[in-house]
Amino acid sequence: MRTIMVINAKGGSGKSTIATNLASYYACQGHKVSLVDYDPQGSSLAWLKARSSINRPRIQGIDGTAATVNPGRGTGYMIMDAPASVHGKDLNSLVRHARTFIIPVLPSPIDMRAAADYIREIRATRLISAKKGRIGLVANRGRDQTRIFWELDEFLDRLREPYVAALSDSMNYVRAADKGLGIFEMAPAATALHRIEWEPLIKWLESRSSQP
Repeated sequence: MRTIMVINAKGGSGKSTIATNLASYYACQGHKVSLVDYDPQGSSLAWLKARSSINRPRIQGIDGTAATVNPGRGTGYMIMDAPASVHGKDLNSLVRHARTFIIPVLPSPIDMRAAADYIREIRATRLISAKKGRIGLVANRGRDQTRIFWELDEFLDRLREPYVAALSDSMNYVRAADKGLGIFEMAPAATALHRIEWEPLIKWLESRSSQP
């Protein structure tokens, strides 16, 4: 079973958006998927609730804040939406649940500085320091022609961890979240650019370099 956690110390970095879109992508590929929401805000579980009213591939929802995480038999992918502001012993405990970690970073100086500090903290956890986990970085909610996006692009390129994808800011993600959909479940003509942007992330997740 693949275990993938989307994690960042800052709220609002797009963790839930990436987690729900990954869950819907793998479900649409025919895999049995569990979506674990460790965030007390419950954004991923709210997305699943909206999804329950439409005819789409089923995804098992697990409230990681209230129950033992127990994916169903035959689960191929367990996607985890981590809470913000987890540090120290709590961070060490949290990362034990996964082997692949996606860190989304927003194009702002505050977010970049915070991400650099948090990446160092994650590197120091027992799991990552023992090389039992892999980290991938994602530039999130970018706009190509802005200076700050290119600063984020250069910042992520300088880090030791692989910079695997850049996802643009778009109302399509808001529309998808409202309906309990993923970007790959929306009209291809309207989401063609987004699908292209996701390809490097999916390719990295399917490669051996994303797994310990």
